[in-house]
Amino acid sequence: MTRLILATRNNGKIVELRSILADAGLRHDLVGADAYPDVPDVRETGVTFAENALLKAHALAKATGLPAVADDSGLCVDVLGGAPGIFSARWAGRHGDDRANLDLLLAQLGDIDEDRHRTAHFACAAALALPDGTERVVEGQLRGVLRHKPSGTNGFGYDPILQPDGETRTCAELTPAEKNAISHRGKAFRALVPVVKELLG
Repeated sequence: MTRLILATRNNGKIVELRSILADAGLRHDLVGADAYPDVPDVRETGVTFAENALLKAHALAKATGLPAVADDSGLCVDVLGGAPGIFSARWAGRHGDDRANLDLLLAQLGDIDEDRHRTAHFACAAALALPDGTERVVEGQLRGVLRHKPSGTNGFGYDPILQPDGETRTCAELTPAEKNAISHRGKAFRALVPVVKELLG
């Protein structure tokens, strides 16, 4: 059984990818970055989701000698030219301040009333890197429109304002299972399955 490391300390992501691999009949031993506490966090200096995912995956593969998976994701608003994009988690200036990020984004869109001009998507790039330098990147998206105010208490980040296409609820009003079935990260992780099969068997 090949050990595979996921560049995250978020147990929810580990459980999600472990389940996706198991559903595909892949029995790899998936662990998170906490299994290797001496490995430092990687600065996300890339200018795309794919570059940041690859930076993290390569750094982890090199540090541990194991195949490594990493992802990077964010919200891309069409009328803002794809912003906040890779800056999603620190849009308001401080990394991970979800409420400030939401408030700033809604203020920036304050004069845009029509849904057809409030289109956006969550994007996720997932990368697999091997210690020998081999790499693959796949991507997933969840398209929708942005609400004028937050709604729902599930999820995190921009989930309370993105209403997926075909839905009447925001991502934060979906159950975790409903969100995982359509999420950008779920799509990217599922797209990794054939890559894992190809490179790791």
